[in-house]
Amino acid sequence: MNKLLKLLIVISLPLGLFAQTKEKPQVPPDTLNQKVDRPINYDEEKVPAYHLPDLLTCANGHKVTGKKEWANIRRPELLELFTTQVFGRVPGTPYQKTIRVVKTDPNAMNGAATLKLIDITIVAQSKSLTIRLGLFTPNKATKPVPAFLLICNRAPKNIDFSRIVKSEFWPAEEVIARGYAVAAFDNADVDPDQDDGFKNGIHGLLDAGRSSESWGTIAAWAWGASRCLDYLVTDKNIAPDKIAVVGHSRGAKTALWAGATDARFAMVACNEAGCGGSSLSLRRFGETIYQINRNFPHWFCGNYKYYGENEDALPFDQHMLLALIAPRPLYVASAEQDLWGDPRGQYLALYHAVPAYHLFETKSGLPEVMPSVNQPVISGNLAYHIRDGKHNLLLKDWNFFMDFADQVLTKK
Repeated sequence: MNKLLKLLIVISLPLGLFAQTKEKPQVPPDTLNQKVDRPINYDEEKVPAYHLPDLLTCANGHKVTGKKEWANIRRPELLELFTTQVFGRVPGTPYQKTIRVVKTDPNAMNGAATLKLIDITIVAQSKSLTIRLGLFTPNKATKPVPAFLLICNRAPKNIDFSRIVKSEFWPAEEVIARGYAVAAFDNADVDPDQDDGFKNGIHGLLDAGRSSESWGTIAAWAWGASRCLDYLVTDKNIAPDKIAVVGHSRGAKTALWAGATDARFAMVACNEAGCGGSSLSLRRFGETIYQINRNFPHWFCGNYKYYGENEDALPFDQHMLLALIAPRPLYVASAEQDLWGDPRGQYLALYHAVPAYHLFETKSGLPEVMPSVNQPVISGNLAYHIRDGKHNLLLKDWNFFMDFADQVLTKK
């Protein structure tokens, strides 16, 4: 571990320590849907030398050495940085919340599960919206069980609660068969994924004037995940201290921010979060801060745009976002062909979040060498895999997440 700690402050790439795939991965088709007006680097040899901000050094230069200092000084400092510089601050507008179970089916999935459909209605300033949460709990359970909550950033058919349409994106039957409860909501119920000047969705209810620190759409989706959690922790069939949040792509960025801002989430599973999520921005590999803000100007707060093509000015990087989950279990996942999301940058971010975990315990660690494809590494409360194939959330990913949860949630 001494060798690992010596690597934390200064990193110059390319590094020979991290394994490459034998075949050059293809740029994922997802990239073709983005507007690209700058050269995009997919060559590891062209990654510039960079210096990562030190995770445990406070703004005043004080070095954190214990978990109390982390909890009371450094973590709040980092949380404020990501709030004001990346995701934005949730407004303090008062609102009313009502939660109502609108349907219960005790014989869902041919009797294997009970389905509940829950409406979470938010009312503010004479306006309202409803988040529609679906929940399956295993009928064979004899006590409250751990649960997975998916933030769905794809078409609603991917989380079809009737189960007429089934998708690997949310393999509810397989999760139930493993003994877990499984829930999901459509992020568009909270805030449509549109650059409309923050007029619709929850912004239309709670915003009362905007600034460069005002919340973006990802922060809104994370806020919605917490409103779903408000119900889940009350359901008698669910263990309230064993609820994991899961997200893919933009949903994975959301899952990370939800986990950072709401410690009730016992575990975070972040699948291919990429830029602004789980990959290091200073690498300038694949999608960059400039590119993501150009294509999705509504996702983040206004201040984040300052760092586009200006990464050296960053007072933070994404290893610090991942560290905000500590000491809770965190799983970061990548896909081999998802160069747009920089798989190596995701592994490096997790690798350099380890010191925060070591403030609480020493069993969580990662090898210096990036694991081979489809070979997850699990160490204490940290896990990582790089899956074969393209940018997607598949049953294989879910199985890896559940293998991890078997160790850190069910045995808790």
